[in-house]
Amino acid sequence: MIIRYRNYLLFLLIVVGVVGTIERFVFSLALEPIKQDLGLTDTQLGLMTGMAFFAFYAVAGIPIARWADTGNRVSIIAACVALLGFMVSLSGTAKAYSQLLAARAGIAVGEAGLVPAAQSLISDHYNRAERPRALALFMTFYAISGVIGYLVGGVLIEKFGWREAFIVMGLPMIASAILVKATLKEPRIAGSGRLVASTPSILQAFKYIKGQRTYRQLLAAFCVAYFFSAGTNQWLAVFYIRTFGMSSVELGAWLALTVGGFSAIGIIAGGYFGSKLAANREKFQFRVLATIKVLTGPLHLIIYLAPTPMVSLTVLAFFTAMITFSNGLVFAAYQSLMPERLRSVVVAVTFLFGNLIGFGLGPLAIGALSDFLVPYFGDEAIRYALAAFAPGVLWVAFHYWKASNTIEEDIRAVEANAAKTADEANDGLISSATGEVRS
Repeated sequence: MIIRYRNYLLFLLIVVGVVGTIERFVFSLALEPIKQDLGLTDTQLGLMTGMAFFAFYAVAGIPIARWADTGNRVSIIAACVALLGFMVSLSGTAKAYSQLLAARAGIAVGEAGLVPAAQSLISDHYNRAERPRALALFMTFYAISGVIGYLVGGVLIEKFGWREAFIVMGLPMIASAILVKATLKEPRIAGSGRLVASTPSILQAFKYIKGQRTYRQLLAAFCVAYFFSAGTNQWLAVFYIRTFGMSSVELGAWLALTVGGFSAIGIIAGGYFGSKLAANREKFQFRVLATIKVLTGPLHLIIYLAPTPMVSLTVLAFFTAMITFSNGLVFAAYQSLMPERLRSVVVAVTFLFGNLIGFGLGPLAIGALSDFLVPYFGDEAIRYALAAFAPGVLWVAFHYWKASNTIEEDIRAVEANAAKTADEANDGLISSATGEVRS
């Protein structure tokens, strides 16, 4: 029964992740129509997809994650997804740039609470060896939402327009929020219906996180990866539309396969590797990840400099599978490196810096560089702006290798401290039951 419930929990959270992030992919396809409709520049698009969105995402993430480490994570997930649905639909009614910015800020707040709370909830049901696979399966929501978003989003935009596409997308988000609240349980709640267990203060939490040497390396890798790689995803659709003249429907189908489909392959393969082939061997895991990052450097460059869309898309498929191989392993490492009551906060802190530096500045920097290169390359400017960001994966590889040197020792320290705390708690219960007074 327990196994069946945790499988259902994992499945439902994947579904929630899909409906909660699908708008990102549809929004990337809609950038060009939005630009024409509202008369925007690439810099404005970069601001809206970057800093304006992820500043709210990152800032809201800390208090929501703090709430998730002390409160009812099921209620938090449901509330965030419901807010997402309302704000996504509302964004379809925007008549001006400022209104769309405000709607995107609301969407950011909703998304901020989803992943940290969900990962913490999943980690309560899976042990250290199982987490890479479980969290890898959970992280496939991003790939699945990419497949659906690119396919359905391209058709909706082409047939009805970008506004109608966003209005329709909000409805399944609200429905999934209701399902989460009705069927999932918060394991922290005892029979009395009240939350139990103490939690470190926010200052203690940040002090602990700051002192975690392996986490510092992983955070640096996350920020660099987001700036040089993940941030470029916001401009991927624009690149193919401008450079190769592809339509939204055609491009949506191709990106669903190359980005969505191959992301799922990479994530699942990484999870299988971490839980089956290299279980509890995080040093080996991260040295493999560092090697893979180095190999993806040339592929990233070829994507943007390829002479034809088919060459570019083919390379994009292999690149995507390799780059997403790390997803489950990295997030499983975060969970294993932190005490149970800091698991949501550490994910939120990671996204705080990663989103502000990566998604916050990455799309904006690419948009500004594209505008700067327009006098020299015209519509090809976006091609060379994106290509300039390709070598950043080498920097990510450096931090993964550094993390591999200390990760197993740090995880053992966390596990030993957790065991000591559990023993002390058990001693306290025994003493209370027998009436023994302890000094």
